[in-house]
Amino acid sequence: MVTTTFDFDGYKIVEYKGLVRGIIVRAPTIAQGIVGGLKNIIGGRIGAYTEMCEQARQQAYDSLLIHAQQMGANAIVGVRYDASEVVSKGSATEVLCYGTAVVVTKI
Repeated sequence: MVTTTFDFDGYKIVEYKGLVRGIIVRAPTIAQGIVGGLKNIIGGRIGAYTEMCEQARQQAYDSLLIHAQQMGANAIVGVRYDASEVVSKGSATEVLCYGTAVVVTKI
């Protein structure tokens, strides 16, 4: 169970395991870079970059879940995302997904 809030209805947090995170650094593929560059010139939604960003978010989220499982948690509260440019001119983006790993039981 994962939530952006700090509790689950019908569940009680019985143990805090600590901070968990998933991090990924992604750069566009050659095809995404070409399509994105063309869209940058003519304007409009850049689907190639949207796809790359969604893949990065999903990979960071999946990594977060694995980290929580390794710590013995069965839930994560306070989940957030953060992203930043790692290499100048947008050639690589870091996506971080983080939260607090907890153990919950049904009330």
